[in-house]
Amino acid sequence: MSEQVLVQFRMDKELKQEVSEIYEELGMDLPTALRMFMKKSKQVRGLPFDAVLPVNRSDRSDFMSAFDALRNEAKDIEDMSLDEINAEIKASRDT
Repeated sequence: MSEQVLVQFRMDKELKQEVSEIYEELGMDLPTALRMFMKKSKQVRGLPFDAVLPVNRSDRSDFMSAFDALRNEAKDIEDMSLDEINAEIKASRDT
């Protein structure tokens, strides 16, 4: 067996808990998953997943503009009653 070393790093407590729960559902603990990550990194000689930036970067103003455009599209649509909504849902389920 090769010599073992201790690797330590800090991470967000909530993130650690959420990720640990995912790995537990897969039948492994966090240290095992991290060892798998390291071995795969060695095998592919890099990150074991694509690490790319999106082609189009969006910021808050882009999302606000899109939201406002959708709001403007919907402003002329009449409100529906609960009965009309339920009838539309029923009709779509029947088809």
